[in-house]
Amino acid sequence: MPQSKEELLHKHPNDIAETIQSLESTEQSIAFLLLPGELKGEVFSYLDKPTQETVLKSLGSKQIAEVLQAMPPDDRTQVFTDFPDVLIKETVNFLSESERKMALTLIGYQEQSVGRMMSPYYIQVKKHWTVEQTLRHIKRVGKKAETLNFVYVVDDAFKLIDDIRIGRILMAEEEKSIESLMDYQYISLVTTQSKEDAAIVFDKYDRDALPVVSEKGVLVGIVTFDDILDVVEKRDTEDIQKFGGLEALDLPYTKTSLAEMLKKRAGWLIILFVSEMLTASAMGYFEGEIEKATVLALFIPLIISSGGNSGSQAATLIIRAMALKELKLSDWWYVMKRELVSGLLLGIVLGTIGFARIAIWQEAHFYNYGAHWFFVALTVSVSLIFIVLWGTLSGSLIPFVLKRLRLDPATSSAPFVATLVDVTGVVIYFLVAALFLSGKLL
Repeated sequence: MPQSKEELLHKHPNDIAETIQSLESTEQSIAFLLLPGELKGEVFSYLDKPTQETVLKSLGSKQIAEVLQAMPPDDRTQVFTDFPDVLIKETVNFLSESERKMALTLIGYQEQSVGRMMSPYYIQVKKHWTVEQTLRHIKRVGKKAETLNFVYVVDDAFKLIDDIRIGRILMAEEEKSIESLMDYQYISLVTTQSKEDAAIVFDKYDRDALPVVSEKGVLVGIVTFDDILDVVEKRDTEDIQKFGGLEALDLPYTKTSLAEMLKKRAGWLIILFVSEMLTASAMGYFEGEIEKATVLALFIPLIISSGGNSGSQAATLIIRAMALKELKLSDWWYVMKRELVSGLLLGIVLGTIGFARIAIWQEAHFYNYGAHWFFVALTVSVSLIFIVLWGTLSGSLIPFVLKRLRLDPATSSAPFVATLVDVTGVVIYFLVAALFLSGKLL
């Protein structure tokens, strides 16, 4: 190890995990085994998945159970998610009875639910308790609590009825009752809610911890902001990767093998390549027009890229708005009307620039577009208006279609939208050319 054991032990568990990850795989297990018992559980929570697998392979079932016993329940549940069923059965049996019951309860929730990520360690009190009783209770059981920022008040049926910031309790007179500090206003999550919904609640109410209740309102755990940050990071990473035109990576970029990287990227590339071949087919259909008016071919890249760019912009805006719950499926009509105006105005701007560019080049003798240059410029200008409009509408509405089909809107990636607009853009371009140049160049 690059540092002595003593120097390493004075570091934060996350820093120790980073040091272990920087070692060769053969040294990682040795370094981990040198850590004290309780610290093993903390450090293991911060190790990345490949290092966790390396360490676990070097441990026996009983040693694995000792590490899991020392881990926070929510982190342990996350590790169990990646365990084979056989290994879960072996290691769970080595846990203490209370920890085993807790582990099996958390594993029983749906993988993407709040129940999977909650911690069962929190401070709960009754409303008839005094402040003095509450403080004694906190001193007795608070060491294992995930956070002491809030105290949760339950009734006789253990249903959540309020949460109180610890600061209010510390500043209150000891003989006062907890009920005198209550306002019966609180925010909670339900075990069956999705992790992504939980992230939205955290963001909306700016909380660092939230209680979790069963569907009957019974307090069963809490979720802290550090767990939500992991969810948000994973969600955003997946969406960005999907939007870039590849499958979401299971591991960080630096830990993903070349074979896995090719597998994740090849699928979409093949689909997009085959789709782009339709563009070539469309151009082949208009081969006669291109031969008669070769000047039209000069503007094909300009035309189709403008439509693709406008579509990618619209898709990006709509997908992000959906992710932030700013837009619902029922808002498609509002979006279409808004993007219809936006696309038309953007098309007019680009069309005007396109017309001006051809006119200036012609008049300044930079390039000779022929005797019918005005109609060529008009063709390019009008085509840009329609193609940018079509690209904007496509990019904004495809996410709604995918969501309606219960697919991830993020899969309507920028390359996908651009490819769709490329193919249709060629058709629009030559139909407009036929309208303005028929009897002239065509």
